[in-house]
Amino acid sequence: MKVFRWGSRALDMFPEDNALHKTYNFEGKVIIIGAGASGLAAAKILQRNNVDYLILEASNRHGGRLKENKTLADFPIDLGAEWIHHLPTVLNRLKGKSGDQVDEETVPYNTFYKFDKDFGSSSYGKIFRWLNSSIMKSLFFFRFKFFPEFKFKNSSWFNFVDKNFAEEVKDKIEFNSPVTQIDYSKDKVDVVTKSGQVYKADKVLVTASIGILKSEYINFIPHLSKEKQDAMESINFMPGFKLVMKFSEKFYSDIIMCKAKTGEKGYYDMAFKKDSKNHILGLLIQGSEVEDFYCLESEEKIVLKALEELDKIYEGKASKTYTGEYVFEDWGRHEFTLGTWIESFQINKSIIQKLNEPLNGKVFFAGELYDLHHQLGVPGAIVSGYHSIDKILTNL
Repeated sequence: MKVFRWGSRALDMFPEDNALHKTYNFEGKVIIIGAGASGLAAAKILQRNNVDYLILEASNRHGGRLKENKTLADFPIDLGAEWIHHLPTVLNRLKGKSGDQVDEETVPYNTFYKFDKDFGSSSYGKIFRWLNSSIMKSLFFFRFKFFPEFKFKNSSWFNFVDKNFAEEVKDKIEFNSPVTQIDYSKDKVDVVTKSGQVYKADKVLVTASIGILKSEYINFIPHLSKEKQDAMESINFMPGFKLVMKFSEKFYSDIIMCKAKTGEKGYYDMAFKKDSKNHILGLLIQGSEVEDFYCLESEEKIVLKALEELDKIYEGKASKTYTGEYVFEDWGRHEFTLGTWIESFQINKSIIQKLNEPLNGKVFFAGELYDLHHQLGVPGAIVSGYHSIDKILTNL
C-alpha cells in the first residue's frame, strides 16, 4: 500500500544534489565545533575531499544528543533521538546509497493508544475509553499512513551515525575541548577553548546546540548582530529528560500520553516490536512538566515519582514489578546541551534563514534547527551538515 507523505516525512523534499555527490578542491583549514550528527556529517565530506580539518568536542564522547545503552536490555536503547520520523528509505539517502532497500532493520511505530481506564482529571490528563474503540484504532492506522514513523529494531540512531559517519573521522576529534570564544575579526578565525588553547582556521562550522548559543557560553568577536540574537532568542529550546525503567512483566499499555501545558509527556513501551524478552518502559518529558521532576533532589526520587504515577494508573503494579534498574538521561540540564530537540518545520522559514547566515563568510552554522528541507530530527541535522559544509567549500 502506498504511504502518503507529508511535511517533514516527505522524501520528495530531501535534497538530491548535496555534498555527498560533489567533489571539492578547498585549500585551507576548517574547524568543526561539535561532534554531533551534523558535525560528523560535515566532517565526512571534508575527509572524503582531503580537506584539512579538526573537530572540537566539548564532552568526552561523540554523538551529541545521540546516545545508546547496551546493558539495561537485550536490545540497544536510544537515550537520545529514537524515532525515525520518516520512511526508512531516508537512511539510504543520508549515507548516499541508491535504492529503497535499506540495510538496517526497522519496525513501523504504529501503536494503538491502549489505555486501561478513565483517569478523570488526574495529573496525567483525562484518558478516554473510546481510545480503545475500533473506530479510533482505524483512525490511528490511517494516521500512520499519513504520518509514518519507524524505529530501529536491533540498532539505534547512535549506531547509525557512529557506523556511517563517525567511523571515518574519529581520529580528528579532540574531546573535552569546549569552545568559549570565536574571533572572526581577522583574516584567520581564532577558536579558543576553555583551557585557553587557541586554534586557527580559515572557516569554522558551529554545530553547538541552540541552548548553548542562547546561554552565550561562546563569546563571538565581533558580537552577533541584533537580528541574529533575536532569531536565536525566538527559539524555544525546551528542557527535558528520558527515564528508562526495567520491569519483570509488562503491565502497561503501549503508550500513555499525559497532559502537558507545553512540550510533551508520555510513558511508552520501548521494547515495542523488538522481539525482546525484557520489559522496558520509557518516560519522555519535554517542556513545562519537567519542573515537577527537576524540583526533586536526586535521580532516585525522580524514579520514585514516576513509579508513584504508574502505581496510580495500574493499581500498584509498577512498584511490585520494578527491578530496580533504570537509566536517566537529562538533556535539559546537560552543560553542553541545555535542551532537548527542535521541530524546525514549525519555525518560520525567515528565522531559519537568518540563523543560517554565516558571519563574515567565515563562521557557519549547522544542526537540526538549521535544516531548510523539513527532514526533522537526525535526518535534518545530517542534511544541514551537508548543506553548510557545501557552502564553506564553495565559498558561498
